[in-house]
Amino acid sequence: MNQSHLFKAFLGNREVVFETGLLAQQAGGAVTLRDGDTMVFATATMARTTRDIDFFPLSVDYEEKLYAAGRLPGNWFRREGRPTEQAILIARLTDRPLRPLFNKEMRNEVQVVISSLAHDGEHQIDILAVKAASAALMISNIPWEGPVGAVRVGLIDGKFVINPTHPQMADSTLNLRLAGTADAILMVECGAEEVDEATMVEALKVGHQAIQPIIALQLEMQKAIGKPKTEFIPPVYDMAFREEVTERVTERVREILHKHFDKDERNASLEDLRQQIVAEYTPEDEEAEAVDMATVHKVFDDVIKSQIRQQIIHEGVRPDGRTTTQIRPLFATTGLVPRAHGTGLFQRGETQVLSIVTLGTPRDAQEMDGLEPTREKRYLHHYNFPPYSTGETSMLRGPKRREIGHGALAENALLPVLPEKEEFPYTVRVVSEVMSSNGSTSMASVCGSTLSLMDAGVPIKAPVAGIAMGLITDDDKYAILTDIQGLEDHFGDMDFKVAGTARGITALQMDIKIKGLSSDIMMQALDQARVARLQILDVISQALPAPRPQLSPYAPRIVTVKISPEKIGAVIGKGGETVRGLQDELGIRVDIEEDGTIYIAAVNGPAADEAVARILALTESVELGRIYTGKVVRVEPFGAFVEILPGQDGLVHISQLDTMHVQDINDVVRVGDELMVMVTNIEPGGKVRLSRQAVLEGWTVEEARERDGGGRRSGGGDRRGGGDRRGGGDRGGDRGGYRGDRGRRPPR
Repeated sequence: MNQSHLFKAFLGNREVVFETGLLAQQAGGAVTLRDGDTMVFATATMARTTRDIDFFPLSVDYEEKLYAAGRLPGNWFRREGRPTEQAILIARLTDRPLRPLFNKEMRNEVQVVISSLAHDGEHQIDILAVKAASAALMISNIPWEGPVGAVRVGLIDGKFVINPTHPQMADSTLNLRLAGTADAILMVECGAEEVDEATMVEALKVGHQAIQPIIALQLEMQKAIGKPKTEFIPPVYDMAFREEVTERVTERVREILHKHFDKDERNASLEDLRQQIVAEYTPEDEEAEAVDMATVHKVFDDVIKSQIRQQIIHEGVRPDGRTTTQIRPLFATTGLVPRAHGTGLFQRGETQVLSIVTLGTPRDAQEMDGLEPTREKRYLHHYNFPPYSTGETSMLRGPKRREIGHGALAENALLPVLPEKEEFPYTVRVVSEVMSSNGSTSMASVCGSTLSLMDAGVPIKAPVAGIAMGLITDDDKYAILTDIQGLEDHFGDMDFKVAGTARGITALQMDIKIKGLSSDIMMQALDQARVARLQILDVISQALPAPRPQLSPYAPRIVTVKISPEKIGAVIGKGGETVRGLQDELGIRVDIEEDGTIYIAAVNGPAADEAVARILALTESVELGRIYTGKVVRVEPFGAFVEILPGQDGLVHISQLDTMHVQDINDVVRVGDELMVMVTNIEPGGKVRLSRQAVLEGWTVEEARERDGGGRRSGGGDRRGGGDRRGGGDRGGDRGGYRGDRGRRPPR
């Protein structure tokens, strides 16, 4: 029978529970992890056979199950389909700290699958996914140099909070997700509201200390129930042949790297040399023993990597001739694309990104169909990396995981500076098109998007710039590189991306290829990044010092109106008749929220102004003593009914129609006439009494009510009908007036 094993630890002030042995016994390792009533399930499985490939085949997937929150999927098929962007981001977050701890020579396919089983809307899944995946690997037969712990750190009221809940994060100025081993940090993903570098480093230290109990617990799990690890047998190489190739190419590679700082010239020369080496090892005699050309290519690439790293660390010279702190040439401009609501072009060396802004109405916000409490997004940042940006060709098949991740990073960087919805109610979409790539396109997209938002007239609180930092290590020596290019990213040990304003950091992401990073190195990298960020912000301010005061003429104009929630029905009308009529007649778009906030989007100002006037009229309440100009909608022998507000009318008794005695009402008014009338009485039931005589005589409301003989009579005279034209009536029909709300009729 199945035997369940429970292991418990505290993260912050909450207990988390690992359980294994009950589910998925045929997987290499299977673990459930619970925090509150949120539970994730992770499995780790390794193929028995190796693949003939030149990379380690690791895949990490997160499957978001809506049954975890007791919900049905919102799509047509009513089942989970392609992963949501949030699911992809959680899979990436989990992959990044796991991958560096595998032997790069492994060729057995390893698959980690995480699923959400339950979600209480309070405890967050992403950090649980990392810890569950690590635990599944630890108790499996898969050779892996873990464990990994993970934690979220918030900053609430100036204090660090470990493992904050969803509600707590609403008050946090920091959303730091961190993963690492017992000795060092492996992965950082962070969004922040202009947090300074010293606070960020302190948060990293606090987070690393917090994961120690989780790491210790996983070691305990492995010792108690872990499977024996499959022995990894590294491939056997002909070391003599590798040394021979290394000796043959090293000096020639070094010469090219010292001679050519231009990327195209350097790559062309290296490729020529590669072909020469291949030709030298190609046997002339077809019957001669074939040379392992794969080894020739591998050694050639290893020599390039080694020489670049040696040149940087020991000579302080980078492949393009820069120093370690030097930024490539910068260029920024705006307003390139006609009809677009805002555009910004940012270029750093050969990396070039064009960002384009589109402004929409609140109704254009993205509806979220996932487990997160957020139900909609009003700021969308999409990042595209086409093959032509690197001079290559490939199929266009939609955004890949990397593109979704880079878009989310840029989105997090800019979210803290966006205006609040009350100030700027637009839905904002930014698309960053990578036009040319040679490293750090995600941070270039942050800079280009800042320019495009300001060009669109979005009143951002401050410009945001981003820079990518690199790291090269050699035993106890290291070099931190500012503004890494593609070659340094490929051959380096770290990609450390930092975005922020002049005041502080708004986003941070770290990926490393080594087994950890000390806090001293991170502090130096952050300080170096701040200097570079300020340089870039100067270039941005020179291109456009502040958001434009006016929106693009092609952007919708949104006006906000606040009404009582009780009046929403009057604006909507029966079956939506009123609001549809407004939209069709004026060519506008109306979005109504439950709290009574109404957003009116129009392509021109007059249409918006007219819509505001109509809506205010629809929701206006009748005021005692106020004078209205209204239209006669019905005439009876005892008086006239005048519509003074849309859907609201009142009775002008025949005695109040003129300064002189009126014998026949038809001698004074007819249906369709406009009259100026004063409201002289509003009964508790809503019936409204009007007087035209009060306007003509210049009476106050008190004087009008004193002289309203028709209103004071209890009998005699006009006993022929009541004040309610829908039927029935008051005895002595001059006593009541008429109930003002006649069914929310659309405006005339």
